[in-house]
Amino acid sequence: MTIHENTRVAWMPQAVTVDDHPPLTTAHEQALDQACASVAPTWPLDRQIAVSPFWAMRDEPMARVSARLSALANIRCLMPPSHYLGAWQRGEITDAHLTRAAARLGYRGNYKNLLQVLDDLARLPHWHNISDLVDARRDRQHKMAWRDEITQQISQFCAATFQEDGPLNAARLTAPTDKRLYQHWRDMTLKDRGIAILMGERRLRRYFETLPATEEGLFQAAIAELDVDAGRLGGCAQALLLDLNGWAAWVAYREWQQALAKPEASSTPSEMRSLLAIRLAWELVLWRYIRHEQPDQAERLTTQWHRELVELPEQVERHRLAQQPLWVWQLAGELAYQQPLQRALSESIRTPAPTATPPALQAVFCIDVRSEPLRRALERQSPAIQTLGFAGFFGLPLEHHPAGSAQAQPHLPGLLAPQVTLKSGPAEGEQCGAARRNWQARLQEWSRAASATFSAVEAGGLMYAGKLLRRSLAPTATRAPLAMDALSWHWRGSGETLSLADKATLARTVLGAMGLTEHLAPRVLLVGHTSHSSNNPHAAGLECGACGGQSGEVSVRALARLLNDPALREALAEAGLVIPEATRFVPALHHTITDRIELPEGVEDAFALSEEVRSWLEQAGAQARRERAPRLGLAGDGAALEKTLERRGADWSQTRPEWGLANNASFIAAPRRITAPIDLAGRSFLHDYDWRTDADFARLELIMTAPMVVAHWINMQYNSSVADNRKLGSGNKVLHNVVGGHIGVFEGNGGDLRIGLPMQSLHDGERWRHEPLRLSVYLAAPTEAIEAIVARHEILQSLVGNDWLHLFALDDETGEILARREGSWVAP
Repeated sequence: MTIHENTRVAWMPQAVTVDDHPPLTTAHEQALDQACASVAPTWPLDRQIAVSPFWAMRDEPMARVSARLSALANIRCLMPPSHYLGAWQRGEITDAHLTRAAARLGYRGNYKNLLQVLDDLARLPHWHNISDLVDARRDRQHKMAWRDEITQQISQFCAATFQEDGPLNAARLTAPTDKRLYQHWRDMTLKDRGIAILMGERRLRRYFETLPATEEGLFQAAIAELDVDAGRLGGCAQALLLDLNGWAAWVAYREWQQALAKPEASSTPSEMRSLLAIRLAWELVLWRYIRHEQPDQAERLTTQWHRELVELPEQVERHRLAQQPLWVWQLAGELAYQQPLQRALSESIRTPAPTATPPALQAVFCIDVRSEPLRRALERQSPAIQTLGFAGFFGLPLEHHPAGSAQAQPHLPGLLAPQVTLKSGPAEGEQCGAARRNWQARLQEWSRAASATFSAVEAGGLMYAGKLLRRSLAPTATRAPLAMDALSWHWRGSGETLSLADKATLARTVLGAMGLTEHLAPRVLLVGHTSHSSNNPHAAGLECGACGGQSGEVSVRALARLLNDPALREALAEAGLVIPEATRFVPALHHTITDRIELPEGVEDAFALSEEVRSWLEQAGAQARRERAPRLGLAGDGAALEKTLERRGADWSQTRPEWGLANNASFIAAPRRITAPIDLAGRSFLHDYDWRTDADFARLELIMTAPMVVAHWINMQYNSSVADNRKLGSGNKVLHNVVGGHIGVFEGNGGDLRIGLPMQSLHDGERWRHEPLRLSVYLAAPTEAIEAIVARHEILQSLVGNDWLHLFALDDETGEILARREGSWVAP
């Protein structure tokens, strides 16, 4: 044993207490809070909705956010130069588009030399955490990278902690209420002797023992020993959270839900801060370990780390400058989409509309882009058909609590908290239904347990043989029918039953928002949408986002029941809103894989549709299928094509059952007469709106603060998953393993929790099926009204003022279009 080795053995690190380091300053606390607030939530698989991963950073210009994420974590918010070059070679982006974009952005550099841009981007320096600096000197051929082990260890801890039946969840729930997530991780890590063995560093465990026992002590120790000033702490902390982007997003979701449930509980300890402490603890452990166990590397590490801190602001600025040419190309691509759309909208307004025919059928669709081709097809069947666009939850702020279930499922946008609980069930036999579901749940729980890996197959394998053969050889889509014979409405907070007056107020609000207060047809279809796919953990992402990742069936059936109630109609009439006696509201479902419109099971008899109406629906579905089939690489027509699409959704080997909302690009709130003549190619969210019937612009305000924001979330989810699927998407669907039953997925058997969309939802194997363009919003309303609403809402000021979307005002009389830029309305 050498003298140096003897010295190392004799040294024994001591536990650090809070008093060993100075308390955090207000600036330090603010930097940590800002980093923790920079993470957008991700919803669980069974409630999956599209979310902008940049939502928590919307108060900054998108270009600045893009530069910082690129510098801190090598995350791309823009496409690579090759993407834009391909668009230019195909003639989609022209020199005129580029010239105009460069002038708009005030950029005078050489944006056309994409090879130079590519070279500049490749030479950019990126931020390195301490673990990255240590990895750079590590024998990677014989030892595991620290970054990989850190991600794996924290990720497995989070999975075991956050899943309801996880091995660490019970201990966490029974621990003292003031015991933080960091302390649970520290306790578990101290018991784990495998980390040191796996990493080939036999003395490593001793350094985990030196970690402060409290989260606050950890922050004080790390900030002091790593010598991080308050000005750079925010960037350091955000970089660490980006290392665990998936689990950070899950924690953000948990805190989002807590804020919706209890808005007043702002003093609740932050789990995000605990997650940051856990990741920072690993940095402190490595820092101490290298300094005491590898003194020959310590000086180099210290020098490199201080250089990272000093150069951080400069790195972000260099990334911003290097990305400027790409922003010119990005805007040019958006102009290439906007200009023909704007010409079509203006021309449609200036063209005299045909004489209106009294509607024999009205159909209210979700604003989902997949509804646009079907609405167009349905309207072509007869001039007596009128379609409307409205948010897919149909204005009902409810959660659904089916009989026999212990859980209520939200059926509204993730931005909102449920106000009403809708309890439903069969007219009789509710206890039998509960018992059946309980038995099924127990069977599933047993079959998924680790101990049942072989016993479940051996005990029940033969019972599934027939089902396996049918699903493999002749797959068919199946879904259990909803039992909604008996409905009861309750206020969510108090549990009190809604009175007739409460229901009338709710119905009047919904009908007013839809614009259905007069001239109602004998039949009004309320068309929710649903999607049936098999063996697909992300199936909820193909359902209705406005319904919280659920089918729209609950919303349309509940609203139809409400509006057909004679007592409620009497109450509405007394308030001045008269629904003709002959009018019936009919719940219907648009199956987005087959483009078939049908009435839910059990509804057909109560709302018999005429043969003419059924023919219209069948012909519209056939036309929409013909239009969509080439995008899926399918041919054929009629019943054969419908059957092919149905089998595609039921096929459990099919990774691309449909393209969902891929290629979405615009949101239009205007009278349908303006958009009806235009083939929008399934790229537009269409919301019906006539400002002349909106005296105080309350409906416009609702549209701008709810559906428009949801459309922005969807748009940014798709854009980011294309731009950087490695960090902002969920990778290869074939490799997915579900975590905790519904939390999310791993790609393979570990790593970080994957968020965003899988590659198969965006790419067909040869090319991208979604073109990442920022959402272009067109509102047929006076600029004064739009401006006043923007001024009242911080969210809208951020989205519009920081270039997260494009906002246009559309004059529905002259066809003039104005764009809002830097607080002014100018020619687009």
